[in-house]
Amino acid sequence: MEIVRKSRKIAPAGAPKLNNTRKTIKKDLRKNWFVYVLAIPVVAWFLVFCYGPMWGVLIAFKDYKPLLGFAESDWVGFKHFIDFFQGPYFWRVIKNTLLLNVWGIVFGFTAPIILALMLNEIRDGKFKKSVQTITYMPHFISLVVVCGIIHIFTADEGVVTQALQWITGKDYTSLLGYSSFFRPIYTFSGIWQNIGWDSIIYLAAMSSIDPALYEAAEIDGIGRIKKMWYITLPQITPIIVILFIFAIGGLMASGYEKIILLYNPLTYDTADVIASYVYRRGLREASLSFSTAVGLFSAIINFALLWATNRIARRTSEVSLW
Repeated sequence: MEIVRKSRKIAPAGAPKLNNTRKTIKKDLRKNWFVYVLAIPVVAWFLVFCYGPMWGVLIAFKDYKPLLGFAESDWVGFKHFIDFFQGPYFWRVIKNTLLLNVWGIVFGFTAPIILALMLNEIRDGKFKKSVQTITYMPHFISLVVVCGIIHIFTADEGVVTQALQWITGKDYTSLLGYSSFFRPIYTFSGIWQNIGWDSIIYLAAMSSIDPALYEAAEIDGIGRIKKMWYITLPQITPIIVILFIFAIGGLMASGYEKIILLYNPLTYDTADVIASYVYRRGLREASLSFSTAVGLFSAIINFALLWATNRIARRTSEVSLW
């Protein structure tokens, strides 16, 4: 009897998993096809307006001339980066950017947490809503209007200037003409404008805390301060860590709009940051390649800070972005 042997193809080890993944994807596409259709405009928006323009980063490595176009402009490598590092304003803009953002983290990051903790302890509903409304309102005021208010309040006869003269006994002209006053004015005006709005996320996190924890603490005779310290703060710590990671990730980035509306040549020593320097070199002096190089440098440092902070947070608190 002739024995016929049938050859069998041996499938790779990962083939079953790959086939299962494909089946799962096809099944999900058939089941939720409408959701994927709705996602197409969002994905297209990110591709066109977020990822597409990233090609323009190559301008930082070219001597870009608008009349010559992107392709015909000369390739200069790291010339613009070296010019920035060796320039007379490098350390000034780096120092000012870091200090402004450190001030923002120390005062501006903690202020909404403190406000949320205080609002969470208020039992009078009408008073609580009134405080929330008053603190939210400045967020919806145009930045130009806010800067106009700051100019009026810090003018020679402004309320803030007069109060400072009364406290210190010294005569001051417009406070925005003193470089030493720029950081406090910039930071605390930002807190006034955003403290209420930024506290919303913390209040939302506090609303999800199990009331049984507070009831058990009251039975044990624990006061309000200890309840905030041992119950409320630990429960919202994951939210605080996530927002802190984002804050550190933007340590080298400052919005140029408010700074440009407030600073002047007298306060460049403390007010001139990377964003405002890029604005002056890029738009006023038409140094497009140089300003792109400076912006790219800032973005790389921010990404490095974000990655490092996320890694440290994951190891210490087990809370991270990824």
